[in-house]
Formats: sequence, C-alpha cells, structure tokens
Amino acid sequence: MTSALPPVIILVETQMGENIGAAARAMANFGLKELRLVKPRDGWPNDKARAAASRGDTIIDEVRLFDRLEDAITDLELVFATTARPHDIAKEVVSPAVAAGEMMAAASSGARVGVVFGREKWGLTSDEVGLADKICTVPVDPVFASLNVGQAVILVAYEWRKLVVGDAAWTPFGEKERSPQATKADVLRFFEHLERSLDAVEFFRPPEKRQHMVRNLRQIFQKARLSDQEVRTLRGMVAALERRPTRLTLSREAEVQAGEGQGGGGQGPLGGADDAARKD
Repeated sequence: MTSALPPVIILVETQMGENIGAAARAMANFGLKELRLVKPRDGWPNDKARAAASRGDTIIDEVRLFDRLEDAITDLELVFATTARPHDIAKEVVSPAVAAGEMMAAASSGARVGVVFGREKWGLTSDEVGLADKICTVPVDPVFASLNVGQAVILVAYEWRKLVVGDAAWTPFGEKERSPQATKADVLRFFEHLERSLDAVEFFRPPEKRQHMVRNLRQIFQKARLSDQEVRTLRGMVAALERRPTRLTLSREAEVQAGEGQGGGGQGPLGGADDAARKD
C-alpha cells in the first residue's frame, strides 16, 4: 500500500452537524484523516456531529476551523471542488475516479491535496469553485443529481482507497473455506436416499416419467458441486422429512436397502444421535 498522504476534506458552511459526522465516518472508513470546516452553521464542537461519526472520533477531535475557504486551502497544492451543476468557469471537469488518480500522483510526489464540498442546499458558489484547480463531479442520474454531503465524501474516499490498496479485486476477507468436495460415492448415496424418500410419497408421477424426472433432479444437485458437509446436511434434511430423528448408520442403511429389495418396510431401528453428522 502507498504511503502518500490522503487528501484533506473541506466542508464549507455545512448546515447540519449530522452531515459533518457522516463525512467523518466516511473518511474513517477509507483511511482519510484530516477534516477542515469553513464556518459550520451550528458552530463547533457539535455533539450531533460526534454522535453521527460513530467511530470517527479521532477525526472529529482533530477538526480544524476556518472563517474563509481561502484560508482552508493555503497549504494545499492540488484542490478539487465538488459540484453537481456546471459553473461558468473554464476548469477541467473529472469524475471521482480520475480525481483520485490525479491526487494519488500528486500526493506520491509529496504534494498536499484536498477536496472541497459545499452546502447542503446549494453547494459551492462560483467564486468558491474558482479557488480550486479542477472540478470533480459524480456521474449521477441527471434527473436527480443531488447528493448528501456524507454520500459525496464517501464516493471520493472510496476511489482514493482503491488506489491505496492497489488492487481493484482485493477484499479484506475471502470466501470461507469449504469442507472437502463430496466424493461421487457420497453424492450417489444421497441421490438414492432422496429418490427412495420421494418414491415413498409417490412423487414420481406418472411412473413412466420417473427416469426422466430422476435425471433432472440429479442434475440440479450436480451443478452445485456439493461439499462433504453439504451432502451430510441434505441427507439429514431428507431424514427429517422422513420423520426420522437422525440418519441411519452405514450398516443399518445397507440392511434397510436390502429389506426394501425384499419388500420390507425399510425403516428399521435408528442409529445413535451422533450418526446425523457421520459420513457414510
């Protein structure tokens, strides 16, 4: 991961403390650390902002206050102004993904970078946008282009974080390790168990279509590439539908199948309680 300093987030005249807290929480989620406020409407500190920040208290504790946007950006070398509407200013307009790439390139060479977000009701003024180097806008549906401040911050922070990680496919954890793949013998025994149970309730009707129905049913489970544990779970489920409290042991199952072949009832004594999780 890169050691480049993350962008500074600057909120201009934010009206609600909850939105400041939401922005701080988004920053904490994606590794951004410095939040600057320009004349927040309800003053500072703000209990509602702290509550909304959840575990972003460190960011709230280190907030810096400014009376003017000009003062909030004096130490920055690359600044993006976020806006959902065009301004009559000749500035390059980029998406959050492009902005993140440009900020990463600048920050990697030692430059300080920042992103400015405007008021909830009308965003940034043209003069405020004019103070920035570039405009950053989100490709939202133009029918409803307005974003909550916290939402806007999280989109920019997320694009930055992807570059920090350096691998778009990376996730903090992977799929839980599956139990070993079931053997074909186990799967076939499950099929036979299921089909016996379905025969008992006359599921395969009319009888002449039994073979076709069995083939289709088996195909459903074949596609799943069942694990050993999944086969045991399915067999336990079938046993429960048969109103047996547990699966039969291997020896008793052989006896039951032999009994069925001789016209017996096929139920027989049940195995012990541990048999439900035992592999055939």
